[in-house]
Amino acid sequence: MKKILTLLFTLLLAAVMLTACSGADTTEQTETAATTATAQAEEAADTITTAAVSLPDTGEVITTAAVTSSGMIDATDLFTDRDLTQSVDTSDAKSYTLSDGDTITISTAGVYILSGSAENAQIIVEAGDDDKVQLVLNGVTITNTSTPCIYVKNADKVFVTTVSGTTSRLSVTGTFASDGTTNTDAVIFSRDDLVLNGLGTLVITSTDNGISCKDDLKVTGGTIDITCTSDALEANESIAVADGDITISSGKDGLHAENDEDTTVGYIYICGGSFSIEAASDGIQATTVAQIDGGTFNISASEGIEGTYVQINGGDITISASDDGINASAKSSAYSVTAEFNGGTITITMGQGDTDAVDANGNIYVNGGTLDITANSPFDYDGVGQYNGGTLIVNGTQTTELTNQMMGGGGMGGMQGGMGGMQGGMGGMQGGMGGMQGGYGDYGGFMR
Repeated sequence: MKKILTLLFTLLLAAVMLTACSGADTTEQTETAATTATAQAEEAADTITTAAVSLPDTGEVITTAAVTSSGMIDATDLFTDRDLTQSVDTSDAKSYTLSDGDTITISTAGVYILSGSAENAQIIVEAGDDDKVQLVLNGVTITNTSTPCIYVKNADKVFVTTVSGTTSRLSVTGTFASDGTTNTDAVIFSRDDLVLNGLGTLVITSTDNGISCKDDLKVTGGTIDITCTSDALEANESIAVADGDITISSGKDGLHAENDEDTTVGYIYICGGSFSIEAASDGIQATTVAQIDGGTFNISASEGIEGTYVQINGGDITISASDDGINASAKSSAYSVTAEFNGGTITITMGQGDTDAVDANGNIYVNGGTLDITANSPFDYDGVGQYNGGTLIVNGTQTTELTNQMMGGGGMGGMQGGMGGMQGGMGGMQGGMGGMQGGYGDYGGFMR
């Protein structure tokens, strides 16, 4: 009997020990799985840190905007101090290292540093109405198939800042997909104010627009290189440039400001920077005012500069065009149609055929600066053509007359080489019937 009890006790003890071992194995497996999951989560979280990132110490770099207040656009308060600050305080910045397929959504104001290389990744800014967000491009590369690399859905203002000594590359290689009813058709697409600045280089390649802003777009620094099939820099309300080295190869317009729903907005203001623009359509096109106070421009396009009111107050501008060099046309009823030259050096070389160096469906005023034109038709205007000062050179000869090639030349009354065999038509003097310079209208018909 004792032997039987001993055997039973032994079997019972073995069963208890086996159960304990099994439980231990299960616990160990659970702990191992939990540890693996935690490691994976920590690994994913490693792409987002709150520690300050070491960037080149450039000191504080602030661009001085050579704005004016006496032009068509009073640009005195156009650029804020933060717009013009090219360096970045990263002491409280968050850092993101991108990898393939990442979608990073930024919902609060702050400074965010972007690094890494990724395909089909996206930075979405969806912050508060009063939030200012700064995206610092630290040599980041993003290549997408159908979505913007940077998509600003909501914010007060977003700064895209390049880091000194780095090159960031953003590209979209396929057909853009819409976001609901929003046609997100640019590599950087913003519904709100956008500022491009910094001390580094940004290279953009697009199968549609390069950078599109549905509000105000400003450029104050950095090197920007855009290759695209549509507009390179596009905005609804305005484009303002204080500085920067900008190279554009566009299948449409280089700079384009237009609001389909409001023709009283859509101006372009430039007071500095260097531009090399090759465009299939317009180099610079504004709906209302295109005002240039400074900068260096080399534009090769069908039309160089176009707007309802084109005002040149400064800058060094070289235009090679196959249609119109500078074109003032009625795109907006808020301004009189005018081309006005007050300063700067403007060199226009036109192609053969029915082309005009300066074409205005209104008035042309040459008040100052140097205007050097090589063209079969130097001027074509429907209103007043007045020379009031400056240096005017046409086909190598200095002159003080604005010969009118209205309606392509020929004919009576104000068309070049018409009746009477002398320039200008009947009466033998420039400007048409009655022998007065320029046709109809009066100087000062524009708004300030």
